[in-house]
Amino acid sequence: MRLYNTLTSTVDNWAPMQTGQVGIYVCGVTPYSESHIGHAMSAIVYDVLVRYLRWGGNSFGGMQVTYVSNYTDVDDKLIVRGHELGIDPLVLADQNIAQWEGEQAQLGLTPPDVRPRVSLEIEAILALTEQLIANGAAYSTPSGDVYFRVRADDDYGKLSHRNIEELRSGTRFEPDDEKEFPLDFALWKGTKPGEPSWASPWGEGRPGWHIECSAMAQRYLGDTFDIHGGGLDLVFPHHENEVAQSESATGKPFARVWMHNGLVRLDGEKMSKSLGNVISVREALERWTSDALRLFVLSSHYRSPNNITDEAMVAAQRGIDRLTAALRPFEGAPNLDEQELRDHHGYPIAEPLVRPADTARERFVEALEDDVNTAQAIAALFDLVREINRRRDAAQDAVAEQQTLRELADLLGLRLAEADAEADLDVVALSKLAKQFEVVCGGTDAASTIEALLAHREEARQTRSFAVADGIRDGLAAAGIEIEDTPAGPRWSARAS
Repeated sequence: MRLYNTLTSTVDNWAPMQTGQVGIYVCGVTPYSESHIGHAMSAIVYDVLVRYLRWGGNSFGGMQVTYVSNYTDVDDKLIVRGHELGIDPLVLADQNIAQWEGEQAQLGLTPPDVRPRVSLEIEAILALTEQLIANGAAYSTPSGDVYFRVRADDDYGKLSHRNIEELRSGTRFEPDDEKEFPLDFALWKGTKPGEPSWASPWGEGRPGWHIECSAMAQRYLGDTFDIHGGGLDLVFPHHENEVAQSESATGKPFARVWMHNGLVRLDGEKMSKSLGNVISVREALERWTSDALRLFVLSSHYRSPNNITDEAMVAAQRGIDRLTAALRPFEGAPNLDEQELRDHHGYPIAEPLVRPADTARERFVEALEDDVNTAQAIAALFDLVREINRRRDAAQDAVAEQQTLRELADLLGLRLAEADAEADLDVVALSKLAKQFEVVCGGTDAASTIEALLAHREEARQTRSFAVADGIRDGLAAAGIEIEDTPAGPRWSARAS
């Protein structure tokens, strides 16, 4: 497998440190407000990585993955927001974490094996801070703060590919009088009124931002582990500081591979609370289906920015509808003779030596093995959809293709509402539509009603009764039915709700 490593700026061959096992740490949310679609994008990317590594069809034959993703429930923003709302910051964090976990379930995200919270990891954080002081990489101040000594780390800046002097000269700093150097960052902050605090060797206080992830990753995955993930915005300073403090404490490499996903833009602009253009996950799930959101995210390479627009989401939903429709049983497909097949396709259809299902699976695996290229993996799915539809038109067996499509879509977290399920169809509306156009149905179920309406629509089109044909089409659309006209006749699918 090949993965892009931010540390080396190259796509490198990768294999786990320990055969059959892999440790992954992904920076989670700071729950000072609702989670937004940027959080959802990052979570979806690493969810697919975890699913794939656990899957038995990959080049490793499936692995045991320990997936850790944290909650930063002690943070400056959280404290400020809690004070603004008149709520204890830890209570506010509880509320937002509960909401986000419910939304993760709606998005079909695989729960992390461990979800550590800063407020419950103080002992590990204190131990790591004491270790850094003991080896001279950190120092305490009279006010009870503890800072990491950046100049003690000769490799500082290696992840973001910057050097100390550039950072110092290129950024405005207001150095604290107690800091030895402007770039030194807080590992522990002395207590202030109205803030949560814990006892420490330096007095009451709370953790700084960066120390938490080092302490939690090392506690649950060891001093050195396989993959560290997060958004591109975390490379500096957060992940840079993680590397510095972790490796200064242990003298060992921290994460072997650093993965960073691109960021979400809204209508071409960076999402920002100051611009008022942040879409929460709650709002996104009210506007679009979870499958459409997943397909939107995964249709681009994870390192690329994602520009969310209404047009892009409509296209994503149409893609989901096509995938879902391809899974619908078609035992009653027309029996076309060879001449008709030539008319429709230009060639007679024969079983290939290698089933298209096998070819699609190979392409899918090749794509994900190549730096988790979900865009190419999805292209393989839609090639499979075209093959299924071709077989539908030709009344050929497509069981293997449909089973493979379901398996690979599931691997991407696409749940695809059951194509043959009629519970979500508006049977009453369909019956009224049939009555309106005096259509006699062969059964009382929704599928029979739809098929009868489509047959009547075809007759209307052939007799140039376009008002009737358009009326049936519009009525079906209003009832949640998508129609695709093909040379072999119309196909329908239930639009995802």
